[in-house]
Amino acid sequence: MAVLRTLRAAGKQAWIAGGAVRDLLRGKAADDFDVATDALPEQVVKLFPRVVPTGMQHGTVTVLTAEHKVEVTTFRGEGPYLDGRRPSSVTFLGDIDGDLARRDFTVNAIAWDPIAGVLRDPFSGAEDLRRCRLRAVGDALARFREDGLRPLRAVRFASTLRLALEPGTRRAIPAALDVFSKVATERVRDELIKLLVRGAPPSRGLRLLLRTGLLARIIPELLESVNFAQNRYHRWDVWRHTLRCVDFAPPDLVVRLAALLHDVAKPRSAAPKEGAPGEHTFYDHEKVGAQLAAEILQRLKFPRRETERVAHLVAEHNWHYRPDWNDATVRRVLARVGAAELPSLWALRIADLKARGRLVEEGFANQAQAEARFQREIDRAAALKITDLAIGGEDVMRELTIGPGRLVGELLSRLLERVLDDPDLNTREGLLRLLPEVRRELSTRNPQ
Repeated sequence: MAVLRTLRAAGKQAWIAGGAVRDLLRGKAADDFDVATDALPEQVVKLFPRVVPTGMQHGTVTVLTAEHKVEVTTFRGEGPYLDGRRPSSVTFLGDIDGDLARRDFTVNAIAWDPIAGVLRDPFSGAEDLRRCRLRAVGDALARFREDGLRPLRAVRFASTLRLALEPGTRRAIPAALDVFSKVATERVRDELIKLLVRGAPPSRGLRLLLRTGLLARIIPELLESVNFAQNRYHRWDVWRHTLRCVDFAPPDLVVRLAALLHDVAKPRSAAPKEGAPGEHTFYDHEKVGAQLAAEILQRLKFPRRETERVAHLVAEHNWHYRPDWNDATVRRVLARVGAAELPSLWALRIADLKARGRLVEEGFANQAQAEARFQREIDRAAALKITDLAIGGEDVMRELTIGPGRLVGELLSRLLERVLDDPDLNTREGLLRLLPEVRRELSTRNPQ
């Protein structure tokens, strides 16, 4: 309100516009408040003591207050979008209606002046909200061809706000796919993240991606799973199972990405199941899928750490716990998965079980046994990685009078193998006694 009052005191118009007004009309808390004004950027800079010239050429200045960062943007009109990404020119305007006319969807083209108590809604966005409808401002195809990201934003808003795409708006998306292809990968990735994490449910958006042709431009590998039959252990085909798995996964980006891609390689790994016409086996689909997931996320420019975590979860999602495993086997699997990653893996496996539609209770019983057994090993504080060993690289080099190099890491890895079999060996004295023996084993297996 302080920003609005300062602008009004200077004789300028000041409106809250866009998503904040939309969310308030929906009865939701608004996170960010954007202000639209007829004040020029240079005038805004002079009115406030702390500002960041975010995009002066486009009319945007960020005002820093004690509580918030408020984007203040001059009313503007836009020239033609020649590249499908940005307007060729920006013209500053004197009225709010002209500014609202350039926006993407009617629900985002509403402005509110809380000081005067006036709501401006020239495109009936409030009525569209009441009817749970997402509609483009004006001609949908023209809006989508202005900014190629808007088709994906339409799907994202339909999913996160639980709005139905107005038929004309939906039909315009396939006709704008050529412009969508020009959008920077990072912008596409960020919209996909919002759809997956905020979707209510995310499957709503994923289905729209498929129907509108956007999925073929973003993750075409998933098209192979549509109508691909599984076997008697699954009620749904691979695609519908994947949708349900994503919905059942917690709203954590890594887990939901893993849910989306956990069975991406099933069609490529499929083989007819002997004696069961129409059914398939999917041996090693998790291994092929981990590689495929990494390639997809690298293409979409996800950070390396997130890519590695998702690929790791995909690789580990499919093993079956057996109660007759001995403790050493449990520790080896735990060491391979990593104790820190175990909660994410359990979340993925539970979502996968729920999404099967068949033999779910039996799967839950096995999962509960696995969780209890693995937790017992964690509680024992067993050594599960090299850094948990009672000695380190310096100790190895000093004891064997060798220099740094790959051999040191190999020796520590062999010691960890011994400790996974027998945790009581993990003492400084015990490991130092084992070192000569482990070195002889390596020399025998790797003769120079």
